[in-house]
Amino acid sequence: MTPGTGSALGLLAAAVDAKAVAEIGTGCGVSGIHLLHGMRPDGVLTTVDPEPEHQQFARQAFRAAGFASNRARFIPGRALDVLPRLADSGYDLVFCDGDRLEYLDYLAESLRLLRPGGLVAFEGVFGAGRTIDSGPQPTEVLRLRELLRAVRESQELVPSLLPVGDGLLCAAKR
Repeated sequence: MTPGTGSALGLLAAAVDAKAVAEIGTGCGVSGIHLLHGMRPDGVLTTVDPEPEHQQFARQAFRAAGFASNRARFIPGRALDVLPRLADSGYDLVFCDGDRLEYLDYLAESLRLLRPGGLVAFEGVFGAGRTIDSGPQPTEVLRLRELLRAVRESQELVPSLLPVGDGLLCAAKR
């Protein structure tokens, strides 16, 4: 994650006065730290990742960044298995940085999870520049294009594509 993307995530969390954020793809905790910095002091980050060692590393990173252990809830598992168990309209922001092939499915779950006025953000939508390349593309890029189209055409969303990192697609739920 680039510093610009991290900064944008913190800004988005602050802009919606986020108390509850869902993160798909814990990674090493960098995005989570940025989200936590932007969230309210009583906010809780729920982070989902299929790799328990990623979550353990992130837990240590959050602690080293000065966040209390009750500021993050770690749920191991595949996002599409975990997300249906999370509360409808219970989240202010959903950040998606998981399997690019599942982004369209994450969008559907995010719409259910978000309160009106909440934000969804997708990392890496430029596909290293391949989403605008006219040549033959791998399935991942085709799925990213489908996501971009679905968000742009949705009557439920107000979208913006931020040119930070490898592209951050953001949308507010009406």
